[in-house]
Amino acid sequence: MRRPDRIVLATNNPKKLGELRRIIEAEELGVEVLGLGDLAPYPEPEETERTFEGNAFLKAGAAARETGLAAVADDSGLEVDELNSMPGVRSARWAGPACDDEDNNALLLAQLDGVPAERRTGRFVCALALVTPDGERRVWHGLMPGRVAEAPAGENGFGYDPLFIPAGMEVTSAELTPAEKDSISHRGIAVRAFVDWLGELDA
Repeated sequence: MRRPDRIVLATNNPKKLGELRRIIEAEELGVEVLGLGDLAPYPEPEETERTFEGNAFLKAGAAARETGLAAVADDSGLEVDELNSMPGVRSARWAGPACDDEDNNALLLAQLDGVPAERRTGRFVCALALVTPDGERRVWHGLMPGRVAEAPAGENGFGYDPLFIPAGMEVTSAELTPAEKDSISHRGIAVRAFVDWLGELDA
């Protein structure tokens, strides 16, 4: 496979798009990253799989099929040990199908109410899948261990970032700069592995 000139990141999330663009641009690979907002709309698949990898492949496969371009998609979420690794693949919809980040964070805090710090451990998990128009499939994984705070803090990031304290730190992901978060985050780890692979391809 040759390095594509353009790839699609199958998301409407501008922060995820910005994260991938930052890392690719830093490597000077000459690859343009498009988001779904840059393309004609198409019916996006329901995330019906029970694993992050399965859902990532669903989204990347649909984007490659509908756009004719190499497509990547991530599925990621928070696994909390005290909640038997939930919310997991339901992280984005933890408080219900019409919920937002604030609703999800409020529900998670309520479910962990009274749980001491040593039992609030968990991890962010990411699977980043690639599907090409000719059917090539690859996947990269990333993990960021840490614990759930007792109250939200920070204005950066999205999702559960205001509640998650990465291992070895005393601040939440939402209190880190984008560059600091990229360097340790589950998605940053998976994206850098993908970008390293892109860099090995013939241009």
